[in-house]
Amino acid sequence: QVQLVDSGGGSVQAGGSLKLSCTNSGSTYNNRYCMGWFREAPGRQREGVAITYIAGNTTYYADSVKGRFTITQDNAKNTVNLQMYGLKPEDSAMYICAASGPWYTNNCPTVRNMYYNWAQGTQVTVSS
Repeated sequence: QVQLVDSGGGSVQAGGSLKLSCTNSGSTYNNRYCMGWFREAPGRQREGVAITYIAGNTTYYADSVKGRFTITQDNAKNTVNLQMYGLKPEDSAMYICAASGPWYTNNCPTVRNMYYNWAQGTQVTVSS
C-alpha cells in the first residue's frame, strides 16, 4: 500500500517560487510506478501537472508549466519534489501528490483515474 505525505505549499507573489515535496512511506513496487502532482482549482477539473516514472526517471509536464516547473526524484528517501519557478496567479490551486499502482512502461498516465493513491494536498496561492 502506497502512503503519501505532501508538503511545501504557501503564498507567494507572482514571479516567485515554491518547492513541493511528497514522500511515499509505503509500497514502492521495485520503483515501477508513477508519482507526481495534480492540481485542482475551484471550478476546474483536477489536472496532471508533473509526473515522473520512478524506475525510468522519465517526466511529463502540462503545457502550462513547461519551462517553469521541474519534478525530481530522491529515491533514497522515496521522495518526489516539484520545484516551481515563475509562478503565476493561474497556478493557484490545491496541489495533490499522487502515485499509481505498479506500472511497467516509461509513459506514465496523466489522467486522475489512473492514480489510486493520493496525499492530502497542499495549497499554493499566487497573488498578482
